[in-house]
Amino acid sequence: MAIRTIVKHPDPILREKAMVVTKFNSNLHKLLDDMADTMYDADGVGLAAPQVGISKRVIVMDCGDGLIEMINPEIVEHEGEQYDYPEGCLSIPGLQGDVRRHKWIKLRGHDRNGNVIELEADDLLSRCAQHEIDHLNGVLFIDVADKVYKVNPNQEGE
Repeated sequence: MAIRTIVKHPDPILREKAMVVTKFNSNLHKLLDDMADTMYDADGVGLAAPQVGISKRVIVMDCGDGLIEMINPEIVEHEGEQYDYPEGCLSIPGLQGDVRRHKWIKLRGHDRNGNVIELEADDLLSRCAQHEIDHLNGVLFIDVADKVYKVNPNQEGE
């Protein structure tokens, strides 16, 4: 496992639509392990593969209840209210923005071995998953924020 360099805006890979993962092998497992290490090292709650320079549909998240890995994630259902809340991004240090997101979503994707998994997420985990999936589609929070503002770069995260 290793800490990878986090790609910073305006690197073009952050604007690409990431490729679907078709091979669930040791290379993917290493990427997942490295992404988790990188996310924890940066004090983030989520990280998408494009943020470490890899154009693959892979995300990791930990909003306090343990590590979640998801490959080829998609939102298959959402319900209830949407709400605005400040978001930051490890790839855009020094900025935050108020972003409207769904409070509850259901995700479908694969685990590291290629098994189909589903996950229901609310509150912070829902917000984090939507943010990371945006990364996989080349969308950054600054594209969808109602308002973007400067913050202390030592107080942000994803």
